Amino acid sequence: MVDSSVMKSVRLILTVLLLFLPVLALGEDPVGDLGQRLKAGTARLTYDAKQGYLPSLLKTLDIPVSSQTLVFSKTSLQSEGISPASPRAIYFNDDVYAAWVQGASSIEIMSVDSARGSVFYALSQENDGRPEFERVTGHICSACHFSQESKKFVPKLVVSSVIPDEKGNVEGTFPFPTTDQTPLAERWGGWYVTGTHGSQRHLGNVALRTPLTVTGNLSRVDFSKSLNVTDLSSRFDTSRYPSVHSDIVALMVLGHQVEVHNLFALASGLPDADPRDVGERLVQSMLFVDAAPLKEPVRGTSSFAADFSGRGPRDTQGRSLRDFDLKTRLFRYPLSYLIYSKAFDGMPEKMKTYVYGRLVDVLSGKDKSRDFAHLSAPDRAAILEILRSTKSDFPR
Repeated sequence: MVDSSVMKSVRLILTVLLLFLPVLALGEDPVGDLGQRLKAGTARLTYDAKQGYLPSLLKTLDIPVSSQTLVFSKTSLQSEGISPASPRAIYFNDDVYAAWVQGASSIEIMSVDSARGSVFYALSQENDGRPEFERVTGHICSACHFSQESKKFVPKLVVSSVIPDEKGNVEGTFPFPTTDQTPLAERWGGWYVTGTHGSQRHLGNVALRTPLTVTGNLSRVDFSKSLNVTDLSSRFDTSRYPSVHSDIVALMVLGHQVEVHNLFALASGLPDADPRDVGERLVQSMLFVDAAPLKEPVRGTSSFAADFSGRGPRDTQGRSLRDFDLKTRLFRYPLSYLIYSKAFDGMPEKMKTYVYGRLVDVLSGKDKSRDFAHLSAPDRAAILEILRSTKSDFPR
C-alpha cells in the first residue's frame, strides 16, 4: 500500500516501461498457453461492449463468474478507476486470477506457472480484433507483489484489509494481510461482502470519512448496515458487472488460496533452500494450522460453493477436499485442494518429497504435536483415504 503521490509515480513508470517492454515468450501456464493458441488461431476471445474481453476470458480459462469478489479500496495500479461506486472485480480458479476495473485500459492477470511460480500479464481492452497477452516484468509489479524473503524477485499475491474513506482512498494507512489465521473481525476491510454469518463481525462493506486500519479505533464504525448483506444494488450499479455478488465463501477461499500459492511460488523461487523451512510452513498452511474457527454458520449468496465443490476430484465414497463445512471451519476435510494443482506438482522434487513425508507423518498419526491438534483422528483418516484414492503419486 502506498499513498496517492507514490501510486501516480508508479503508474507513470509503468506506462513508460510498457512502451519499451519487448514481447516476451509466453510460458507454460494457462494464460501463456491461451496466448499461444490465440496467435495460432486455435482460440478466440470475443469483445463485449460493456465489459470488453472479460466475459470471454473467464469462459475460455474456465474461471467461474461466481468467484467474483469486489474490492473498493484504491489499492491497485488502476486505483483511479476504483471507488465504492466502482469496485475492482477479482475472479479466480485454481491457476489464474483476473482483475477488472470499469473503463480501465487492460485486465490484470496473474497466472500460476507449474515451474516458475506466478506470472503477471496484461490484456488490452482495446477492441482491435487482436487480443494479446503482454507479459509484465516482475520489477513493474514489485511495488506490491514481491516477497522479501529472497534477494531475487519472487512474485506474490496480496489480499489485505484496511477501511478506506468514502471515495476509496487509503492514504495514511497500512493494509493487514488476510489469511486463514486472520480473525473474521479483521477481514475484508475495503471489500464488499455478500452473505450471512450470524452475529460474527467483519470489516467489509464499510467506508468512513477518513481511512482506518484494522488496528484503529473501531468505535467509529457503524456495523448496523455492513453485516449479513445480501444485496449490493443500493451501493453501486451492480448491473455493470458479470455477477451481482461478492460472495463471503469465495472471499474465504481466496484468502486461503493466495497464501498457499505464495508459498508454492517461494518454494519454486528458492529451489536450493532447506525444504524444512518453506516446506514446513507450506504443510501447516495446507492443513489449516491456526485457522480462525467459525463461531456460527456462514452462507454465501451466489452459486460459488456449488460451483467450487463440483470440480472434484472425489474418492470412491464420494468425498472431496473441495467439500465445504462452513459451520465451524471452511472445509469438511481440512487439507488444501491445491495439492492437485500444477503449481504443487511443479515444485522442486525435494520440496514435494518433504511435504508428502510430513503429510504422511501427520495424517497417519505419527506426528501428534500440538500444531496439528485441530485434526481429529477421523479427519486424518478421511483425508489420508481421499489422497490415496485421488492423488496418484501420493506415497502409499
